[in-house]
This record gives sequence, structure tokens and C-alpha cells, in this order.
Amino acid sequence: MLNFILIAVAVILVTIGLVKLVDKFIPNKLKPVLNILLWVLIAFLGYQTYMSIYEPIQFNKEKNKRYKVVIESLKDIRDSQLAHKQVTGKFAKNFDDLIKFIDTAEFTITQRRDSSVIDEEMTKRYGVDTFKDIVLIDTLGYVSVKDSLFKKSNRYKKMMNVPVGEDGAKFKMEAGHIEQNKLLIPVFEASVEKDVILFDQNKDLLVQEKQVVSVDGVNGDALKVGSMNEVNTSGNWPKTYGANE
Repeated sequence: MLNFILIAVAVILVTIGLVKLVDKFIPNKLKPVLNILLWVLIAFLGYQTYMSIYEPIQFNKEKNKRYKVVIESLKDIRDSQLAHKQVTGKFAKNFDDLIKFIDTAEFTITQRRDSSVIDEEMTKRYGVDTFKDIVLIDTLGYVSVKDSLFKKSNRYKKMMNVPVGEDGAKFKMEAGHIEQNKLLIPVFEASVEKDVILFDQNKDLLVQEKQVVSVDGVNGDALKVGSMNEVNTSGNWPKTYGANE
């Protein structure tokens, strides 16, 4: 972009020089037409230079606004999936099951307390009462998953919908297991492509955005949370957009 701006400025300066040359050396009857053409060219190049600066600024402003909205939805999906795993031991494979879970499931409220009991084996061995420490877990009650995560809001019922960008777009979500140290560990991933979020923006700037590699940007061609390839429930956005873990 910088090269284009420098070239455009140089062409404008050359064109202004040509206007002066025309005024000095071209016959009077041709001057009006050539002057008009040259000033039109100057105006066009000036406009192009302005747009080359203005469009990326507007693109980034709109991108940041949309990303923040999408990230809030991805956080809702992650919170719901983590609750699902806490209660059921696995992640939900689709949004219908996840929504049904939120509507009906409950967290168990527990309390851990230390205690001690007679160690019968050691008591028998030494002939005196010997105690061992244990941890008791008491169930105090239950609380609705829906109330814990969303209180009085019903936004979770639409969390499969991408809230900005292309009309009717849905988040892609997968869940399954990966093997690690001979153990099957639950994993999930929810994502939406940048093409969907920024479908109506400048195509050249969108191509550049999909190729971003930066600590301050969203790397790759999609916004996502979780991973199907590693044990990870973080989002791929930088902390400038909010907590990603």
C-alpha cells in the first residue's frame, strides 16, 4: 500500500508539472482540453490515494467490531461445552444436544472436609488404635446449569448462529477424543471462517486478513475456540479482544 501511495503522489506531482508545461509550450487552442484532462487525472489519482489510506482504516474498524461480537458467542459455546464435560464427562457433538443439556442439567454443589477413621489393618498389627486421614465429599445441593451460566438470558438457544456477517451462517462445531499417554481425552472445536464474518468487505483486504501472522491479530482464516488436534479450550484471538482462556 505504501508503494502505491508513493507512486500516486509522484504521478500527481508529474501531472502538475505537465500542466505547467502545457501552459507554457502548447498552443492556446489546445490548452483548455489538455488542462481539463490533466486536472481530471490529478483528481482521480488524489481520490485513489485517499481511498488507499481510508479503506484499510475502515476495514480494520469494522473487522474489530465484528470480531468482538463473534468472540462473545464463542465464549458462550466454550462455557457451555465445559459445563457439559463437567457433568457428563464429554463434550457435546452438536448444538441441539448442547442446548438440551443447558435446559435440563444441574451442577452438583459439594463440600470437601477432612476427617479420620480407624485404620483397622494398622490397629490389628500394633494392637493400639491407629487412625488414618480421609477426605469426605458432602453433597450440599444442586443448581441449574442455565442459571449458573446465563442467569435470565436465553441467548444460548441461538448460540449456533454467527451473530454478524453473512446472513444465516452457523458456527461449525465438532467433538470427540484424542489419545494422549494411552488415554482418550475429550476435545471439541467451534469455529467460523473470516470469509463469513467479513463477507461484504473489500476482497483484497480480506485476503490479507486471512494471511495474518501477528501477536496482535487473529492468525489464520477463522476465529475458533478449542481444538480437535490437541487438548486445548482456548480461543485463537489475542487478549486485546478479551480473555481467550
